[in-house]
Amino acid sequence: MGNGAKAQQKRERGKNDAKPAKSQLKQNEMAKTIICSVCRSTFLCTVKKNELEVHAQNKHNKAFDDCFQGYVEPPPKKTK
Repeated sequence: MGNGAKAQQKRERGKNDAKPAKSQLKQNEMAKTIICSVCRSTFLCTVKKNELEVHAQNKHNKAFDDCFQGYVEPPPKKTK
C-alpha cells in the first residue's frame, strides 16, 4: 500500500467518527434575561452592573434604576 491508501483510510475513519456540530446560539438567546425597559435591548445574565450603568448613561442619559428596574445583582462566586 502507498501513502495515498493510508490517507484514504484515515479520512474514512474520521468520517465515521464525526460528531454533529453543536451550536451555542440557542443557549445564548435563552441566557439574555436582562432587558432595558427603555429600548428593550437584551443582555446576557452574566453582564456586570457597570456595563449596564454605561448603557443607561450613554444610550439614554438616564439613571441605572430608570432602565433596569427589576435588576438583582447575582451573588459573588464562591472560591475554593
